[in-house]
Amino acid sequence: MNFFLETLKVIVLLVYYFLESLVFLVVPVRKKNVSGEIVLITGAGSGIGRLLAVKFASLGATVVLWDINQEGLNCTVGLAKEKGAGRVHSYVCDCSKRQEIYRVADQVKKEVGDVSILINNAGVVIGKRFLDCPDSLVEKTMEVNTMAHFWTYKAFLPAMIAANHGHLVSIASVAGLCGVSQASDYSASKFAAIGLAESIDMEMRNLRKTGVKTTIVCPFVVNTGLFDGVKSKWPRMLPILDPEYVVERIISAVRQNQEIVLIPRILYFLLFFKSFLPVKATVLLLDYFGLIVIMNTFKGRPKKE
Repeated sequence: MNFFLETLKVIVLLVYYFLESLVFLVVPVRKKNVSGEIVLITGAGSGIGRLLAVKFASLGATVVLWDINQEGLNCTVGLAKEKGAGRVHSYVCDCSKRQEIYRVADQVKKEVGDVSILINNAGVVIGKRFLDCPDSLVEKTMEVNTMAHFWTYKAFLPAMIAANHGHLVSIASVAGLCGVSQASDYSASKFAAIGLAESIDMEMRNLRKTGVKTTIVCPFVVNTGLFDGVKSKWPRMLPILDPEYVVERIISAVRQNQEIVLIPRILYFLLFFKSFLPVKATVLLLDYFGLIVIMNTFKGRPKKE
């Protein structure tokens, strides 16, 4: 009898959650207020991180900016203070170094307070074929794109758990959902970052810490310079994304407690097909959309930046 009732409950909830998600596609969800929240953003000296900092500051949040580049940080601080109502703090931090992350995290907790929204945005990419990737750069990719998430979670999650309030945001990539040629290090690091974020989310649910939310962001190529040279075969269906648009989607997802965000939305369909199609059929689709050779024209951000 218990088995029957539990199974019936699961079926009913499955239908309910499915219908709920359909409703949320057309009915605006009330967005939570982030004013007064302490938002820490890694890789805030440029690109998506900079735009997120400015947007969160304009919403009244206290923003804490981390980057390895002091000059980039200074620029972001100026923009955030100019357009924002919230407080702005910046720290030079090399996210490839565990002890430096812990040291700067302690400094933030003492000088600013407990971080309530953590955005792991810092990322690097080599863009070479697997056998041409220097070992040291592969390690750097994993340290920044994956291991830094472990250390920032360990530094800031305890306070979120204690308060049963917080939000973990992982800026991943579509390359974390599907392996990409000439991006083995990047794909591996993003697959791992997604797995980590999902696991932490399951732990929070298991601990009944329903106030600690998780958002995983998986965009296609964003026009920030990190993937300079990369072009889309079908720009109308899979465009190189405008950073401002991506940031608006991220902010909206965080404020609506959306668990996973794929940008553009066509990626939801591609991921759905990948989940059940034969491998050869999946490869055929990837080839059709130009994703197998997409990194062939990769140049990356100029060294001077």
